[in-house]
Amino acid sequence: MAHFPQPLFETFDRFHDLNFLHLSGELPVVRDFLQDFPEESQAIEGYRAVRSFLKSYAGNEATFSSYRTHVERLLLWSLLVARKPLLELRRRDAEAFMEFCLNPPADWIGPVVKSRFLRTGGRKKLESDTYTLNSEWRPFSTTIAKRERKIAAESVTALPSRAYRMSQGSVAQVFAVCGSFFQHAIDEGLTEVNPFRAVKQKSIYKQRNTLDVASRSLTQLQWSYVIETAEIMATEDTVHERTLFIVATLFAMYLRVSDLVGRDNWTPTMGDIRRDSTGNWWFHVVGKGNKAAKISIRDEYIQTYLVRYRQHLQLPPLPSAHEKTPLISTLKGRAGLSDRHIRLLLQDVFDRSLARMAEEGWSDDEIDQLRSASLHWLRHTSATFDAPHRDMKDLQADLRHNSLSTTQNTYYNSLDEQRAHSVKHLKLKN
Repeated sequence: MAHFPQPLFETFDRFHDLNFLHLSGELPVVRDFLQDFPEESQAIEGYRAVRSFLKSYAGNEATFSSYRTHVERLLLWSLLVARKPLLELRRRDAEAFMEFCLNPPADWIGPVVKSRFLRTGGRKKLESDTYTLNSEWRPFSTTIAKRERKIAAESVTALPSRAYRMSQGSVAQVFAVCGSFFQHAIDEGLTEVNPFRAVKQKSIYKQRNTLDVASRSLTQLQWSYVIETAEIMATEDTVHERTLFIVATLFAMYLRVSDLVGRDNWTPTMGDIRRDSTGNWWFHVVGKGNKAAKISIRDEYIQTYLVRYRQHLQLPPLPSAHEKTPLISTLKGRAGLSDRHIRLLLQDVFDRSLARMAEEGWSDDEIDQLRSASLHWLRHTSATFDAPHRDMKDLQADLRHNSLSTTQNTYYNSLDEQRAHSVKHLKLKN
């Protein structure tokens, strides 16, 4: 019987090529692993149930990959640790799995790897290619925070080692994904019990992972350097006009990267930026869950950054409602950039801003947070800056939060600068 965890499910693209009636499409290393378990483990039955569950989420690559991570761990744990059939797990097993996820053994933890399986063959993929396990793959992975990588690079020192810690978001996602899997199994008539729904004290697991983390937004000083750096880059080399436009667009409308990249059924165009009959500008977007929405746009963005970029592209200053020009295009004019490409462009701006602040003598405390900054920080930064000046419901609508409490708890109860200022000069003694 197998004793060591290995990957069971392939990439998003190859998963679609499986034969969902049989195991004939699985890699030999996967079939051999499953068939090595005794019959009472019901390894193949558990694998089929998980495969069926993932197939129902195979329309979105990000969702598929996230769900695969958690439910694959559960299947491996049931076979290798609990040694019980997956579909026979009960509440105590769900609690034991949660404890395992919070403190996995060292041989289940490794670095982040790009490939679960390694292909042997020529440059062109063929059916005759063979695949072997990536020996570096582990069910759990550790990462080094961007800030620590930056400091190590600046000081030319080795990266620090870090013990595995499951994030607060991942803890909640384990319950959601594993609970959804068992609900799927119930609907398919494979079991009658959802052991994760039966766990009453979910907060026991969630609370122990609550961390006092710094707010994921830039300070006013840091943001001023970021936007000024992007403007300097664009002035020095027009190839960076697109980068400046991306920075301004993300910040001005609280966008996620997917709002720029687009989705399977929607590619953003200049025509999605439209003026209504009263002269107000809106960005019409298809967001998470394929929900259509519109985001109000500030005048400065239109008059300064949109007009500037369109003039760079030799377009009229303002878009028309029927214009099909891609909102973001390659330098050769083709529609769409990958989210990775956009993140790399933003990281270059962050790195140059960090260097400028250091060169101009700002203290490490004033610089430090910029080392951790990522693209998504622009959404948080803009919303944090705007919250004191906007009605809560207006900000909720533009952020596209389903719940008003999400907006309130994130941006109206966490205005640290205001809170610190309100207590700064209060005295202990009158």
